[in-house]
Amino acid sequence: MSSISIIIPTLNEERDLPRTLRLLQRLTPQPLEVIIVDGGSTDRTCQFADALRPCFRSLQIIGCAEAGRARQMNAGAAQATGDILCFLHADTALPDDALLVIQHTLNDPKTAAGGFISLMRGPSTTRWVTSFHNYIKTYYAPLLFRPRLFFRGARLLFGDQVIFCRRGQFEAVGGYDSRMPIMEEADLLIRLVPFGRVRQVNRVVESSDRRVAAWGFWKANRIYLAIGMLWGLGYPPEKLKRWFEDVR
Repeated sequence: MSSISIIIPTLNEERDLPRTLRLLQRLTPQPLEVIIVDGGSTDRTCQFADALRPCFRSLQIIGCAEAGRARQMNAGAAQATGDILCFLHADTALPDDALLVIQHTLNDPKTAAGGFISLMRGPSTTRWVTSFHNYIKTYYAPLLFRPRLFFRGARLLFGDQVIFCRRGQFEAVGGYDSRMPIMEEADLLIRLVPFGRVRQVNRVVESSDRRVAAWGFWKANRIYLAIGMLWGLGYPPEKLKRWFEDVR
């Protein structure tokens, strides 16, 4: 079985990271390593992670000189030793057989990368409509904006869908574009298509609904839709990021 490195970018994630790490302890099999890349947290993110270090085969906590998911994930990938890289958000929960699913998916040499179906949940509600729209956007967005690549296997996946790929191919395309403050996953996946198709696997991960809870249903879904559409039309990511403020 190929070895899998899980990379988690963090910035002030003391609320959600401990639960995510506790759930990672239930993975069967266990990852080769878990690498937390912190972007300068001012809360107890790193302390909580450090307290759970003995529960893992290998849990590393490294700092990144400048915050930004793309930069942080590249830093984690540079430190990783696994054959497969799995990029996990600090507020996303994996099922206990997630690594078997990843391994099975990448056993197909015609598949370059993949992600899961993200179900957005909060303490008292499940965001069914938003989750369903994110699911179908995986298909209709590349069909509308990158039709040539769509028929070669391109799919639009976001970070809360838990992106995974082979380390060698990630390095071959130069990893994430560190200049991109948003849509970095979509950009990476498009560049991976020459190696094979991108798959949304038929398994669910649970991600936090904190943005929908903070913004409200209509505002959140309007922003999600606008960002996807404008990115597809070539709108600069640094301008799109202005609408997508961090919510902790």
